[in-house]
Amino acid sequence: MVRMRDEERVRRYVERLALVLTQLGIQRMAARVFAALVVTDDSRLTAGEIAEKLQVSAAAVSGAVRYLEQVGMIEREREPGARRDHYRVSDDMWFASLRKRDRLMEMWRDTAEEGVEAVGADTPAGKRLAEMRDFLAFIIKQLPTLLERWEQERAAR
Repeated sequence: MVRMRDEERVRRYVERLALVLTQLGIQRMAARVFAALVVTDDSRLTAGEIAEKLQVSAAAVSGAVRYLEQVGMIEREREPGARRDHYRVSDDMWFASLRKRDRLMEMWRDTAEEGVEAVGADTPAGKRLAEMRDFLAFIIKQLPTLLERWEQERAAR
């Protein structure tokens, strides 16, 4: 038996999820767009459909999807011969996003190392930068094992 969705409850949830994402540092409109995509059963909508669901302008959606694409939270798709792009959230978005971020964390770690050398390892700023470098190095080292464990757990479900 298919359960009917309570669209008002879904709308409230979209706003709740968007609020949490905003508190985590994601731009407000981008958070709303992401939340709208997450609760869509096939996880894909056009910009016009997103604007309609959120009751916002197409311009607001345009900026939000650009941001979400840049940070790897959504993907743009176009059917052959179609005139409109669809935006989608992949089911393994968090997993794929962490894989992509690995290189960014390496760059951040390397830049922190440059900072240690620039300000001096014995200074308070150098110690702070060294802590950043060491933390990032730890995360980079542990991430492959963590992602492998997730793949195993997901496969077992």
